[in-house]
Amino acid sequence: MGIGGKVVIQLPCLKLGKINLRKSSVKLSVIMPVYNERETLEASVKAVLAVEMADEIVLVDDGSTDGTRELYPAIAALDDCIKVYMHEKNQGKGAAVRTGFNKATGDIFLIQDADLEYDPRDYPALVQPIVEGKVAVVYGSRFRGGPTKTMFFWHMVGNKLLTLITNIVYNTILSDMETCYKVFRADVIRDMPLRSRGFEFEPEITSKVLKRGHRIYEVPISYNGREFEEGKKLNPWVEGPKALYYLLKYRFVD
Repeated sequence: MGIGGKVVIQLPCLKLGKINLRKSSVKLSVIMPVYNERETLEASVKAVLAVEMADEIVLVDDGSTDGTRELYPAIAALDDCIKVYMHEKNQGKGAAVRTGFNKATGDIFLIQDADLEYDPRDYPALVQPIVEGKVAVVYGSRFRGGPTKTMFFWHMVGNKLLTLITNIVYNTILSDMETCYKVFRADVIRDMPLRSRGFEFEPEITSKVLKRGHRIYEVPISYNGREFEEGKKLNPWVEGPKALYYLLKYRFVD
């Protein structure tokens, strides 16, 4: 398989715990949008470094105002692979991820939140299907049997409803359209027009991936959801209807 013009050796016998992309011809870019994550950012970056798979970690601060920006000199000093970019004002998760895509130089892009809800120890399972040439896009699903902290009921209902509509409209069988863990071969993203600024990024990119004929490969992941008092930002009553609108919109508009 060729990724971004490189020749990649097929590794069908890889054990999940033994993948070392830093010693292979495949370069992994971890893209981390950040907004007001002073309490969890450093731990999140260290968790990514601990799995020793990222060739670069692209941090995009989306106008944080809680003191997060004071942490970047120390965080950048943790490893030469860490790159930090700043938005002068808050634009939304989608805008931060898009900046990350534009700045990343890897063959594989992996989106990582900075709030410790998702565990980087799942990276081997997320990356392996792409490394082996099976698929170009992998989603980590919270609903395929991995260990998870129980979610809020209405968050789960909203997620299930949006995923069901995705499956109906795009003729697929996803279990978790709204997952943070979305992993792409870089060439899938580089020619894709993305416009979303907020959380509507999730349905937009899913819609466009499926419209381009990519079948999404799902793997089970662990999940440790935050409470609202811990800084959880997503409001299903606001973001749910927006996501539904964009799911339907991008079925007919690119």
